[in-house]
Amino acid sequence: MTEYTSKSFEETLKIGEMIGKTLREGDIVCLEGDLGAGKTSLTKGIALAFGVTENVTSPTYTLISEYSGTLPFYHMDLYRIDSVEEFEMLGAEDFLFGKGVCLIEWSERILEYLPEERKIITIRIQDDNSRKICLKDTSDE
Repeated sequence: MTEYTSKSFEETLKIGEMIGKTLREGDIVCLEGDLGAGKTSLTKGIALAFGVTENVTSPTYTLISEYSGTLPFYHMDLYRIDSVEEFEMLGAEDFLFGKGVCLIEWSERILEYLPEERKIITIRIQDDNSRKICLKDTSDE
């Protein structure tokens, strides 16, 4: 497991960009953290690593955003999903197992659907309002 500490939006962007540079085609990244923890900020940094020039926003209402860069970058926000069946009805399988990198916020809602090999990023707000960002690769276990 790799751990980072961020004390600002800019630091979170840089950490995201560093993480993004380690990702490869077909990677599935599960992003965990409370509301306001900085998941979208980290996602913006990861997108920068792929040369995404569009403004990356949280797809809470659209559920899935697709961005073009050096690799396709799929950003899913499953906060409003209630079941794996609802996820399957979205047709998200093409994104999840596509030719790009798939980042999923609130992935715990579809855990049984995800492959065992995935990357998990957890963001926790600390007492001093900094963020602890932990990256775990399940393929290393």
